[in-house]
Amino acid sequence: MKRRDFIKRVAPASLLPFAINGQPISAYGKLMGAEAEDFTATDNVLVLVQLNGGNDGLNTLIPLDQYANLSKARPDVLIPENKVLPLSGISGTGLHPSMSKMKTMYDEGKMHILQSVGYPNQNYSHFRSTDIWMTGANSDDILESGWLGRYLSEEWPNYPVGFPNDDMEDPLAIQIGSVVSQVCQGVSVNMGFAISNPTNYYQLLTGNYPDAPDTKAGKELDYVRTVARQANEYSQKIKATAEKSTNLSTLYPDGNRLADQLKIVAQLIAGGLKTRVYVVSLGGFDTHANQVDPVDSNETGYHAFLLETLSEAINAFQDDLEKLKIDDRVLGMTFSEFGRRIIGNASNGTDHGSAAPLFMFGKNVKSGMTGSNPIIPNEATAKDNLAMETDFRTIYSSILRNWFCLDETSSDSVLLQKFDTLDLINDSCNTTTAQKMRKKRAGESYISNYPNPFGNSTTIRYFSEGGLVNVAIMNMNGQIIESLVNSEIPRGTHNTIFDASNLPSGIYYCSYQSGGITQTKSLLKVR
Repeated sequence: MKRRDFIKRVAPASLLPFAINGQPISAYGKLMGAEAEDFTATDNVLVLVQLNGGNDGLNTLIPLDQYANLSKARPDVLIPENKVLPLSGISGTGLHPSMSKMKTMYDEGKMHILQSVGYPNQNYSHFRSTDIWMTGANSDDILESGWLGRYLSEEWPNYPVGFPNDDMEDPLAIQIGSVVSQVCQGVSVNMGFAISNPTNYYQLLTGNYPDAPDTKAGKELDYVRTVARQANEYSQKIKATAEKSTNLSTLYPDGNRLADQLKIVAQLIAGGLKTRVYVVSLGGFDTHANQVDPVDSNETGYHAFLLETLSEAINAFQDDLEKLKIDDRVLGMTFSEFGRRIIGNASNGTDHGSAAPLFMFGKNVKSGMTGSNPIIPNEATAKDNLAMETDFRTIYSSILRNWFCLDETSSDSVLLQKFDTLDLINDSCNTTTAQKMRKKRAGESYISNYPNPFGNSTTIRYFSEGGLVNVAIMNMNGQIIESLVNSEIPRGTHNTIFDASNLPSGIYYCSYQSGGITQTKSLLKVR
């Protein structure tokens, strides 16, 4: 079994458990590398808030100008019109009455709302649709890597060799909770780890493992142990960082599981952790039944509870960021795998649907709303659904280019397609502070290609330290379809051509191996 395959099979089931204030944290290992001249010098942070289960967008962001048709389509779950919270500067659209804190954030210019976000050819499976959102794939493509994992691989391609180091001592991405998120799965390596019993945890802390056998499997075992020891260094750094900072907001509600997670995120950012990405989650949005309480005119119920939990948690988090004076560096985004159907069902609930609203928040979001209210048919049926207005990957493209400051080519490479950007974020890539940031040499990228995306062929550029070099092209299933280089190569930079004129359009991977260095680059062939 190849190391790449071995790690991909072992690591996704693993997680490093430890706690701050009783809350478990899984630390994703920081990727090391990046060409010095291309390193993105930024300390901007992205916080993803995942709403697991498929949030009912029509009861979250309510199209008041379609209220008459909604009343016929979903009378058993619809919020009373006079209870909907109006939004400053917008007529005909309002928020669920439980979202008063997020309404205030919107009115104060700290939130941007995107209508009807989704993707073409909606899949209604929780698992498959979540995969699509996490990976940025087309609905008919299967990707193993996450969109943020590819971004991290683009910036730090050399993990885990020589990592951590003085320049990059912190994890790049942290998941709060007990599940490894696919969104940070790299092209060739998963950055999550787990210690499953006290004996293994003691071995991790001390490094006193029994000797690995001098076999191929033993070398793979030693590789995994190396990654695990590195993960422990991250855990110690995270604990130390948490001890250096104290939350300042008094708005965090008790018993709010999302607020508990965001409270830790604020603490770690304020403590000086250089982590780029945080992932938090709130479950329970699969509201097939008892979505509302009909006794209380549908104003309360489980969905109302979830939206209040979300609203109060995000508001307290933003207040904390402001008081800690770090709000200029943090961008937040909610997402859910899909919305719900237009019509209600017979159980005071709603079934799996398509597009739904998405919320971005932070000091540097541009206030306002993108898109218009969805059109509700006069006589909606179970087959009717909301049309997608915004492809979620245009939001990803906007974050990559306007928040993480990737150039257009690099952003397209991460997303494996070309997507437009939206006017969502204040320019953070051309500020004096960003220009003055010191570019750090955190390792080397040994492989690149140009152009990417490409037509019939692309030039593969690789570096050799002097020795055996293997450069191969693989398909999306990890099968080698062409070996470009497999020989002793003198030290220096070299080029080879990948001729794909006889191959179909799609995603390919270029794998580089030399000595202990293994890197993988995603390639996109277009028509």
